[in-house]
Amino acid sequence: MSVEVVMPKLGMAMKEGTVSIWNKQVGDQVGKGEPIASVSSEKIEIDVESPAEGTVLEITVPEGEGVPPGTVICYIGHPGEEINSVKASVQAQKPVAVAESPAKQKSEHNGPAKSARDRVKISPVARKMAEAGGLALDNIQGTGPGGRITKEDVQEALKLSRKPQAEEKKEVDKTIIEPQEEIQVTPVSGIRKVIAGRMQDSLQKTAQLTMNMKADVTDLIALQKQSAETVQNRYENKLTMTDFIARAVVLSLQQHPQMNSAYIDEKIHLFKHVHLGMAVAIDKGLVVPVIHHSERHSLIELSRSIKALAQKARQGQLSNEEMQGSTFTISNLGSYGVEHFTPILNPPESGILGVGAVYDAPVYIGEKLERRSILPLSLTFDHRVLDGAPAAAFLQSVKQFLEEPVTMLL
Repeated sequence: MSVEVVMPKLGMAMKEGTVSIWNKQVGDQVGKGEPIASVSSEKIEIDVESPAEGTVLEITVPEGEGVPPGTVICYIGHPGEEINSVKASVQAQKPVAVAESPAKQKSEHNGPAKSARDRVKISPVARKMAEAGGLALDNIQGTGPGGRITKEDVQEALKLSRKPQAEEKKEVDKTIIEPQEEIQVTPVSGIRKVIAGRMQDSLQKTAQLTMNMKADVTDLIALQKQSAETVQNRYENKLTMTDFIARAVVLSLQQHPQMNSAYIDEKIHLFKHVHLGMAVAIDKGLVVPVIHHSERHSLIELSRSIKALAQKARQGQLSNEEMQGSTFTISNLGSYGVEHFTPILNPPESGILGVGAVYDAPVYIGEKLERRSILPLSLTFDHRVLDGAPAAAFLQSVKQFLEEPVTMLL
């Protein structure tokens, strides 16, 4: 009997999953545990492994289509094997297709089935690009897994096809130059779709204001360097600037609980515990893993949690629970050379801190001009929850902790 492969449930709140890419096609051989497809929910993308060894008999959910968890996405069995009874019940619920011509039915019954290896393996986006450019798929060399044609392969083929046309045009009339515009259309789905919706809602449904401040982190950098060897030997860890900033934010939120709140159903919810969100950039967008009960973490524990969650985020291994419940978020763009920027609130939170790149600047210390290291900070807050003065007081506390780093160790 054939084996069902179903859409996995990626977290308790998942309502729909999308097949991003099929690594196998109908007729392909698969081994048990071999990745056969990539699927994504609103925040996570994982590989689906084959539960058994055999042949892909049928794919019921095409790439780019979203279905509820538990839905059968394909069947695996032996060639010629009938698909089990569950398939029949699923098919019975589908609309009746328009009858095909007798000639087509005859050809399908009498002609040999086309194997998956004779079919062209190509992603949906690449297929659309090829069709729009009038390219024959048989003439495109695929560089993806198993010879799969990717959008980059189509783009290269389009360039090559335009080159002879451009040269011919030059011969006809070298005085006329018409620019060729290349347009790539990508469907918005998965993580990108969620981010787009949440950010639009954030700007439309909150009263956001951003204020900037600079912290002198010269002493903090010196402390970081002085303690590096001890921290490495004792804890096998490295304290980064992000770790110290996170610690400063947690301590400041405890001093200014109004910032550790959310505006929900026209009520302000003040949270007793700090659940710190740390924005992490991944290939397909942005995720915000959460360090729950951050106020209970020491600096070293906070550092370890930040690194562990960031690694899981980049590997696509975060659970749904590890991305929910944040009460305040930090977004650090310092590694990209950005100074001040305007971070967007992560609803329903009331605050998000944007961190820029450290730079050196001359600063008067008393009557003496010194070279100091300056860290740009940008705080966006919801003006419905708190006003400018308490928001500034919170940011001032973050600045003081960073400028007096020893106070974060006490």
